Amino acid sequence: MFKKILIANRGEIACRVIRTAKKLGIATVAVYSDADREALHVKQADEAVHIGPAPSSQSYIVIDRIIEAIRQTGADAVHPGYGFLSENPLFAQALEKEGVAFIGPPVGAIEAMGDKITSKKLAAEAGVSTVPGHMGLIEDADEAVKIATSIGYPVMIKASAGGGGKGMRIAWNDAEAREGFQSSKNEAKASFGDDRIFIEKFVTQPRHIEIQVLGDKHGNVIYLGERECSIQRRNQKVIEEAPSPFLDEATRKAMGEQAVALSKAVGYHSAGTVEFIVDGDRNFYFLEMNTRLQVEHPVTELITGIDLVEEMIRVAAGEKLTIAQGDVKLDGWAIESRLYAEDPFRNFLPSIGRLSRYQPPEEGTQRDGTVIRNDTGVFEGGEISMYYDPMIAKLCAWGETREQAVKAMSAALDDFEVEGIGHNLPFLSAVMEHPRFQEGRLTTAFIAEEWPDGFSGVEPSDEQARTLAAVAAFINLRVQKRNVLISGALANHPRHVGRNWVVRLNGAGEFAVTVRDEGGKTLVGFDEDTSLTVTSDWLTGRSHAHFNVGGKRIGVKIQAVNSAYRLRWRGIDVKAYVRSPRVAELARLMPEKFPPDTSKMLLCPMPGVITAVAVKEGDEVQEGQALATVEAMKMENVLRAERRGTVKKVAVEPGSSLAVDELIMEFE
Repeated sequence: MFKKILIANRGEIACRVIRTAKKLGIATVAVYSDADREALHVKQADEAVHIGPAPSSQSYIVIDRIIEAIRQTGADAVHPGYGFLSENPLFAQALEKEGVAFIGPPVGAIEAMGDKITSKKLAAEAGVSTVPGHMGLIEDADEAVKIATSIGYPVMIKASAGGGGKGMRIAWNDAEAREGFQSSKNEAKASFGDDRIFIEKFVTQPRHIEIQVLGDKHGNVIYLGERECSIQRRNQKVIEEAPSPFLDEATRKAMGEQAVALSKAVGYHSAGTVEFIVDGDRNFYFLEMNTRLQVEHPVTELITGIDLVEEMIRVAAGEKLTIAQGDVKLDGWAIESRLYAEDPFRNFLPSIGRLSRYQPPEEGTQRDGTVIRNDTGVFEGGEISMYYDPMIAKLCAWGETREQAVKAMSAALDDFEVEGIGHNLPFLSAVMEHPRFQEGRLTTAFIAEEWPDGFSGVEPSDEQARTLAAVAAFINLRVQKRNVLISGALANHPRHVGRNWVVRLNGAGEFAVTVRDEGGKTLVGFDEDTSLTVTSDWLTGRSHAHFNVGGKRIGVKIQAVNSAYRLRWRGIDVKAYVRSPRVAELARLMPEKFPPDTSKMLLCPMPGVITAVAVKEGDEVQEGQALATVEAMKMENVLRAERRGTVKKVAVEPGSSLAVDELIMEFE
């Protein structure tokens, strides 16, 4: 077995590998850039080596710097994680030349399967069902349009060396094919140093389902069930689960056997994933093979009980698999939610900054028998950088059934506290609560279909509004009683807390309530016939608490905002004003404040670098026309005109670094 493993990666996956290495008694080495000097993976490793400036192109994907770190520390094996150098055959070759073990597949398999064009040809030869498409490289946008037309729209434009949703575009017409080709090339070049592009048919109403494979150096290969990865945004996976709510046993077996056949055809060993697209009739087509550990591997671990990182290490050390196909049992259901540093209210654009609060839910077995797991690479007070992928954590929930897993995930999201940056927690909660998701009726178009105009938050139902009003009334009563105790200690005359209050939830109605404590509980009455009993462990000043409202246990995030309480639960975000009846009456007469008019301005939606300005002052623009491109967190974001107009002023140029809401251009 190895004595020391260097992890050629960062963030949560580096921390994940360190955890298993420690369990096996293996020392670990972290590498870090300038931006990651204080990162969690650096703190957790036994040793750490600085490898260069913040941009990954000058640090994490520079092979010579990783090799030098290996020499400095005497590491005898390297785990590449995912992304960066994980599927770079030149890196695997450099390690082999150095006499250091690569905890991954053989170079030949990386070369064959890491290139999506070659992998499709090999898959077809191995008898694996493949998607129709153009397998050759494409030189320019004109050729891309010609090929797309011959295949038939819609088509998927993809980077040959791509992954993680980068360098991928769907085109429905010639114009989108032309623009998508160039954007895909740019993203592929920036992310992978390889701008080769290919095109394939885009299957409508598809599900994205992948098979986890595991092989050793002795010819043994097995599959560990499937993962449903259909909840995606811009081809970036957001929520994954195992098993799939759609597959039957026969389809699972057929997909698994094809995945194993392909793996054996290329002499594969280590952990890998064969991805398929599945239509509504359970016909499946090979997409690609990822010759590395997948981001979403924890859900497979939760339903199989197999530590995939441990298996990768043991296989790299020459050990045989200790399990055969017949030993693989799928137990229960697991769901993973990817917590991203991106603002769902700004079309999911990246967000950077300091995590002023970061408190994940409690991990391990819960009171109802479900299990919570959180893989993360950040900590409270740490920085989210603009240089890397925006993923903060992978929150996982396991239950005996899918329904239990979904409920456990919803509760865990309620308990997850993140402040200081924009993040997608409200959106993840909204997905969990969506009836279509709960029924398992998924496609890769789920997000686009259910939120076609973008995500603007969750509107509470009548029942949910009453629940939050009761919570606000409970909190207010505790605050008022605390104030009475303080004032009573300072003054000679006692104060009393009234029973009648008016709770106003911004955008969700107003409730006249009566509130009183009785027998260790708080009773919140809404009318003569309706009341809710509330108990809680909340103490004044706490930012999160559990409440039992009408017999239902919920987790609510609480923040005092001027004269209101900001309450967040199940994706709902409201300000609750609790006032006496007279003050509430006067408050209704107050004029409403409106934000300043920015309708004639194009503001930078997130911190980033302007890579292109498509118009100049005096130009007339049409609705939907590209205006400028902003790059942040390795993704290109094209900003488009919302309506017709004339450009009055352009305030930036390519190369400009902008903060959020900084002016890009102004219109007449």
